[in-house]
Amino acid sequence: MRVDIVSDVVCPWCAVGYYQLATAARETGTDLEVHWHPFQLNPHVGPEGENLRDHLALKYGTTPEQSDAARDRLTALGAEAGFTFNFNEDTRTWNTFDAHRLIGWAELSGRQHETKLALLKANFTDNRNVSDREVLTEIAGSVGLDGKEARAMLDSEAYGAELQAALEFWRGRGISGVPSMIFLGRHLVTGAQGIETYRSILDQLTAMAKEAS
Repeated sequence: MRVDIVSDVVCPWCAVGYYQLATAARETGTDLEVHWHPFQLNPHVGPEGENLRDHLALKYGTTPEQSDAARDRLTALGAEAGFTFNFNEDTRTWNTFDAHRLIGWAELSGRQHETKLALLKANFTDNRNVSDREVLTEIAGSVGLDGKEARAMLDSEAYGAELQAALEFWRGRGISGVPSMIFLGRHLVTGAQGIETYRSILDQLTAMAKEAS
């Protein structure tokens, strides 16, 4: 079953949503054909990143207590679905333009999915700087891509225009929050819906496809 997922590497709910969906797919015996598409939550963040607590306080008015509650909830939901969050006081959020360029480049070698998941892990589990080209080069090598070729691409302007076009395309389609999942090219589901809800969605779409055939 094809699912197009619009998301960002620094979106914790995107990590939760995907791993909830993946769990539901395993439980229902559904083969997913996942296609990742870019979205930038923080395009104006500089190369040094921003402390996540400070960033959320400035952007949304999030209090320390609200931040702690959200981190606890994300950590629990992630663990339930098989993903590990390691939040700490130094956790930062990053500009993901180069990370998305790497994902786009990896698609040419059939490694888009592995690269996306490796970036989510690097950011949320390992607390690595996913805007750093050295880190991105290491991640490329870890999923079987050529590290030298990846670094040369990152040091060029390759895939920048394609990325901008993709970002504008999804904004033009009305996507303003992530994760946004489009099942079978026509059924839009937003947010992290939970394993049970995704099971229901997959079962319903599978049944609809059988009826249509």
